[in-house]
Amino acid sequence: MNFADRLLAAVKAKNSCVVVGLDPRWSALPPQLQAMATKHNDFSPQAAALAFFQFGRAIIDAVADIAVAIKPQFAFYEQYGPWGMHALVQTIEYAREQGLLVIADAKRGDIGSTATAYAQAYLGGLAGEDEPSWSLQADALTVNAYLGSDGIKPFIEASAATGGGIFALVKTSNPSAGELQDQQVDGEPVYALMARMVHTWGKDLVGQQGYSSIGAVVGATYPEDAALLRRLMPQAIFLVPGYGAQGGSAEDVLPAFNPDGLGAVVNSSRGIIFAYQKDAQYGAERYADAARAAAIAMRDDINQALAQRR
Repeated sequence: MNFADRLLAAVKAKNSCVVVGLDPRWSALPPQLQAMATKHNDFSPQAAALAFFQFGRAIIDAVADIAVAIKPQFAFYEQYGPWGMHALVQTIEYAREQGLLVIADAKRGDIGSTATAYAQAYLGGLAGEDEPSWSLQADALTVNAYLGSDGIKPFIEASAATGGGIFALVKTSNPSAGELQDQQVDGEPVYALMARMVHTWGKDLVGQQGYSSIGAVVGATYPEDAALLRRLMPQAIFLVPGYGAQGGSAEDVLPAFNPDGLGAVVNSSRGIIFAYQKDAQYGAERYADAARAAAIAMRDDINQALAQRR
């Protein structure tokens, strides 16, 4: 089963489009996790890595029946070197054991043999028979496709070989995205040109549900742009960041969906994993309960908006 079919199967089984982003930050962790981690490690990268894994495992347990995927942001783990990467690998393995899909949020992009190495590292399927190989074997990977087709081809090949998927950056949710992505070329914005490329790249990886394993990152903070992109990429699954903490609402994410109510999954990171900080009924000791409540509220909010649209 290709990635698009696996993802849509989870969406339908859980009646949810929620993706939980794991963006662990030492300063935002519950104090008891910080204390546990520093008891024998002092204040060190090892302590951060230990706390990150314990934190991520509790979040995964709390949302496993609500979220369709987790999306670990690699930078938060990479900054702690090999200890952080070890915690990342453990977290990914644990999520898969709990039946969750894993979207590796690494935003990799390069050309030639370097792109091939990145694709092998995260998705697998490209190692030669005469070389040792290892892969995170994430279900999908975010990629920067603005290098062009030779930068994206190895990731597409890896997706085809392993049944994985990619989400190419098309219209991102950061405030300065328009400095490049909104520039006009031959009468249309750059992000529309990228959307046409993504649509073309994905044609050969369409699954039984009619969606491609080559998806697109489309921010919730630009709903009018999302509506245009939905028309340009009817078979692509959109990964939609920006809901919640970044200001995106359920109404804002609606244009990312097709009329059938499918075609998009919506990510929330801080709004879920650090929900305990803003909900007075949950203290730091109940951070996982707060995350679960936030994930349920997000699921229901988006489902209600979709139902009203129909």
